[in-house]
Amino acid sequence: MSAAAIPHDHDHAHDAAHDHHEPSFLRKYIWSTDHKIIGIQYGLSGLIFLLFGFFLMLLMRWSIAYPGVPVPAVEAIRAIPGISWVFEEMFGRWLNVDGSLNGELYNMLGAMHGTIMVFFGIVPLGFAAFGNFVMPLQIGTIDMAFPRLNMLSYWFFFISCVIMVYSFFVGTGPVQTGWTMYSPLASTANIGVTNVWQHGHTWWLTGMVFNISASLLGSVNFIATTINLRTKGMGWMKMPFFTWAMFVIGFLLLLAFPPLEVAAILQLSDRVFGSSFYLPTGLMEGGKHLDISGGGNPLLYQHLFWFLAHPEVYVLILPAFGILTEVIPCNTRRPLWGYKSMVYSVLTLGFLSFLVWAHHMYLTGMGTMMSTYFQITTVLISVPSVILLTCLMISLWGGSIRFNTQMLFACAFLPMFGIGGLTGLPLAFTFIDLALHDTYYVIGHFHYVVAPGTIFGLFAGIYHWFPKVTGRFMNDRLGKWHFWPSLIGMNLVFAPMLVQGMAGFHRRWYDGGKYFENTASFTHWTTTLTHKIGAFLGFDIPDNMLSLNVVMSIGAFILALGQVPFIINFWFSIKGGKKIESDNPWDATTLEWATPTPPPHGNFLFDPVAHRGPYEYSVPGHNTDFYPQWESEPGKPVPVPAEKVLAHH
Repeated sequence: MSAAAIPHDHDHAHDAAHDHHEPSFLRKYIWSTDHKIIGIQYGLSGLIFLLFGFFLMLLMRWSIAYPGVPVPAVEAIRAIPGISWVFEEMFGRWLNVDGSLNGELYNMLGAMHGTIMVFFGIVPLGFAAFGNFVMPLQIGTIDMAFPRLNMLSYWFFFISCVIMVYSFFVGTGPVQTGWTMYSPLASTANIGVTNVWQHGHTWWLTGMVFNISASLLGSVNFIATTINLRTKGMGWMKMPFFTWAMFVIGFLLLLAFPPLEVAAILQLSDRVFGSSFYLPTGLMEGGKHLDISGGGNPLLYQHLFWFLAHPEVYVLILPAFGILTEVIPCNTRRPLWGYKSMVYSVLTLGFLSFLVWAHHMYLTGMGTMMSTYFQITTVLISVPSVILLTCLMISLWGGSIRFNTQMLFACAFLPMFGIGGLTGLPLAFTFIDLALHDTYYVIGHFHYVVAPGTIFGLFAGIYHWFPKVTGRFMNDRLGKWHFWPSLIGMNLVFAPMLVQGMAGFHRRWYDGGKYFENTASFTHWTTTLTHKIGAFLGFDIPDNMLSLNVVMSIGAFILALGQVPFIINFWFSIKGGKKIESDNPWDATTLEWATPTPPPHGNFLFDPVAHRGPYEYSVPGHNTDFYPQWESEPGKPVPVPAEKVLAHH
């Protein structure tokens, strides 16, 4: 019996959700339970919020480089009917009279930039979008284990997006106490406003509760699907590494997000109901004691927050590693080096990520024994990260590399993530962290991990799987016009942060350190080089640390220009891109390329069987340079499910 002749009946529970009548537009694209449509919904939402968060960063960078200077085009925007009202309510009412930024608006932008990029941009795109679309296809199933729960997950996320955007329009504006929302500051900010629904903090906390609930529903679904719905032959060590990454992320979210949800609910209770979970006795504001019951502990919030937020770093980075394990072998035409060691490393990484959270809290005065413990675990967790990175780098060795757009982003990821990881190692040690904490060094380190790191991986995934989603290629030339400005811009933005951080620049100076003369007056070879280049071009750039603010803002502008080709390429290619000539245009080996393009409702036209590992490229003796998982071995009968054999007898 051929594989194509065996009907696909993984799970009878899906019959009702996957009947074959043509659904309405709303049922098919809006209220869909199809994992592929939900993945696309998450993907488009994540890209929109990445763009929004990037716009907030551009406003911040202008304030840092040119403090007291009016933001360009403000008056032009205010003259556009309709848009002027939205801009005024979201940003304009907080600007200075002359159109320049002030500290209050800068704090709002900083808090919302961090929140939006992490929880509403990268996680929805990396985990929910790619995971939903690709993972069920890779394990050969027809849908997620709980399709309706999957749909509910997206709509919880959508509600959280609406709430978070609405917080820009309320009376006090959005939160301005940092994306970490530390108590007691976050619990008492705008405490004089009696209507709690006019507090941006109230809406931030409510939005995060919905966002976290969406992630919890998704994590349960991913875990159940991976364990229960793998197709025939898909043993644990035959799963693509991308699926392993999604599986580990599912556990990270399931175990780490509940503490943050509890933290948000308790802080919401402090603000709305007058409780004091995080508010200690004796708090004063404006020289007066606050009218609170007291007795709470602000450190409780920090422990709950960072118990989530350090595993969250790996929730951000593991989708990129998973994507690279698909892109690099496919474009080097050789197997992934060290597959099993990568699997054991990602499992170790997931376990250790729960044991390092308090290295964010050295300044709270923990004892030497506890700080030593967290220093040791923080150094240990770098080992599996280095193994993952090393395996990907060795996978390039001896390959016949195709330098298409996704491969350029994948190759750039490796050194960028390496810089992010190496600059993080010193922060593992208390005596260094005490000096660098809350400086631009920490910002530079973190952003090298998640910006040229994670986001480059996500871009590689978009270019790699776009043909499977749409049936068309993205334009490779436009893709390269997207890549090179992004690479240059990212480094111009984040490398100077490491220099400024070691000079003592604080991460929350809205004026870029202009009024801190002792710090700003430092010179460095990078500042001298910037001064000389500026003089050559006719610009008066000072030879001190402030000159790096100009460099970073120029880098942000280059980075913004680099996204224009991507936006044009993405939307044009959906209908106008070159059509694929095969369901497997990259000659890849994993099961998602065995489906029709785009995959129909139910995914496969035959019952897929995983005959071998996921990265069988350039196998000696095979007639092509790739050996797909679903291709049966010559002379070997295709396995038939046991229930089919019993039914026959």
